[in-house]
Formats: sequence, structure tokens, C-alpha cells
Amino acid sequence: ELPDSWADMQEPLLEGMCFTLKYLGMTLVEKPKGEDMAAAAIRRIVATARVGARKFQKVILTVSPRGISLQDADTKEMVENISIYRISYCTTDKLQNKVFAYVAQSQESGALECHAFLSPKKKIAQAVTLTVAQAFQMALDLWEATHAGR
Repeated sequence: ELPDSWADMQEPLLEGMCFTLKYLGMTLVEKPKGEDMAAAAIRRIVATARVGARKFQKVILTVSPRGISLQDADTKEMVENISIYRISYCTTDKLQNKVFAYVAQSQESGALECHAFLSPKKKIAQAVTLTVAQAFQMALDLWEATHAGR
């Protein structure tokens, strides 16, 4: 449960805001950002996810000015750590409004990947998107502050 003023709070974000979501999957994309590209990618991921009737991995997605980290909710094992500088886009899908997705450049291949997650409520998917947007702004502010004196 998020307090009404959560969007204005910066302290928790520096430490990292955690969200428990279900990982739907990943697909490669051509462009680093764009609503149409993201909507099409999310449709592909959701369609693939519906076909394979497997249980989705429950993850703890932590957003901070450093980036996004994914941890398995059951084993607490680190799944992935994505630098804020590799993330080019994030969104809540307009049609599948419980789906949060982000586009990031793969560290291994350099390919652009769209990763999608299912949240329990529409409000949580929106909260994750807003939190990532805040993390971008804070990372920029911190970067500018450290480079201002040069």
C-alpha cells in the first residue's frame, strides 16, 4: 500500500523501491523507444505467455537511480541487474494495463530487449513506471551534480 504522497518521496527511491511482479517474458525489439513498438512487443510476450501454460516466475523488481534489479521472490537469487544507462524506455500497456514493460540493451549481445511483467493491480503497474521515470530523473540530477564542478 503506497501513501498518497509517495510520488514526491525521494529517500526510499535512493535505497530502491521494491515491487513484487510476475515475469511474463522477453522479446527482441528494433527501436529503443516508442509506444507502438512497446505495445506490439507486449502483445507478442503476452501471446507467447498464454500459449505456454507454465507458472510465471515471481520476481522482486527493485528500482533505484542505479537501475532495475530482479530477484527471484522465492529463492531470493539475483536474476538480473540492469544499469539505468542501458534502459531506454518503460511503459504501462494501455490495453493490458496490469503489464509493466521496459526496453534495455543487453549487456551480452547489445540487442534491444523488451521485458514484460504482470502486476496484481493496474495502480501498481503505473507506480512501477512512475518510479522508473523518477529514477531516471534522479540519476540525471546526480550525474549533473557530480559533473557540474568539472
